[in-house]
Amino acid sequence: MKFALVSHVLPPSSTGQAMVLGKILNGIQPDEYCLVSQKCYAENNFEVEYTKRLPVHYHQLTPGWQLTRGYRWGMYQARQVINSIIAPLAVRIRAHQIATIVQQEGCRAIIACTGDLIDIPAAYLASVVTGTAFYTYIFDDFRLQWTVWSAKRYASRMERICLTNAAGIIVPNEFMCRALHERYGVSAIVIHNPCDLSLYQSALTHRFSMPTDEVRIVFTGSIYEAHFDAIRNLVEAIKQLKNQSIILHIYTTIKEQFLNSKGISGPVVIHPHVTQAQIPMIQQQADVLFLPLAFDSPYPELIKTSAPGKMGEYLAAGRPILVHAPADSFISWYFRNYGCGLVVDKDDPTFLAKELNSLLSDNLKQTELSTQALIRSRSDYGISAVQRIFADLLQVQLVDTDMTEDAGRH
Repeated sequence: MKFALVSHVLPPSSTGQAMVLGKILNGIQPDEYCLVSQKCYAENNFEVEYTKRLPVHYHQLTPGWQLTRGYRWGMYQARQVINSIIAPLAVRIRAHQIATIVQQEGCRAIIACTGDLIDIPAAYLASVVTGTAFYTYIFDDFRLQWTVWSAKRYASRMERICLTNAAGIIVPNEFMCRALHERYGVSAIVIHNPCDLSLYQSALTHRFSMPTDEVRIVFTGSIYEAHFDAIRNLVEAIKQLKNQSIILHIYTTIKEQFLNSKGISGPVVIHPHVTQAQIPMIQQQADVLFLPLAFDSPYPELIKTSAPGKMGEYLAAGRPILVHAPADSFISWYFRNYGCGLVVDKDDPTFLAKELNSLLSDNLKQTELSTQALIRSRSDYGISAVQRIFADLLQVQLVDTDMTEDAGRH
């Protein structure tokens, strides 16, 4: 059942959503799907390819009446207001484009991903017009990811229509699955954001010793409003410990100047972009891996069901994980429930400093957390298992290849 996948970001973009899609779709036969996005993914359009470009047709949607520029906070809000007002027209325009692509490609299904206000309702309308099955991939809570009232209202109305008529719904965690069932009575399939475990097995064989006089706390990935205050808390906690050997190392595409403007400075080293192949070794060299979510953000409800794409990577690295996030969030529940990380769910740098110091001085605790992390990575995040769930749902064929990362299970 060939499908068209619609997403505002695709491989080789640097976002977590693009990386997750890249890992899943890389296991699907190329003639089984095509990709659709507003963004141009023409060959050589990226100076740096953060993920592997997929060997399929990429189709670009024209914006139509939708505004796509303006990312400063005030402009971003204004853009949401305008796009929600013109949404009915924009949906029709985009649905026509998607329907044309679906017919050209001979697709029998459409998968629409969250991230854009128009994509999901437009893809649903295109499925109705073309008589194809409609699926949706809810990376983030579609109803809650908007910051202005008019956009939230439109998203809520469209979410009910699209989800209750979907042939299948994919979510990244159990909290999102429960939230949608309580909201609309729908069932969803949980596909945890996958990790290629074989990369971490390989990195172990090339592991090198880091300087013994430094305690490395490592964060990898993008940083935005969903992280700021939690990272600031860690910086302040490190300062309170007055131990100059403790350093927070951040590997991100976000500019250092911007992070400094958000109060993320001090015992911190901001590293430039590194390739995806380098990430496993960097994570495995950490004394502690840091997984934060904000306590005070523009979208607190969204934080509850957030499943960072790096979760599987952190678990597979087999290092102690420090989770600093609200108590009612999915990641706090997951790491506390499975004992695979130290959870600090209080918005208090002093308490965080106490818990961090306790972790660093307890080798037995570090070993226990690391062991449980490896177990959970193999149980929930192995890429081949995730690809099989996805392929079974869409009734498509996997690439006939030896997925060696499954060796990590034994």
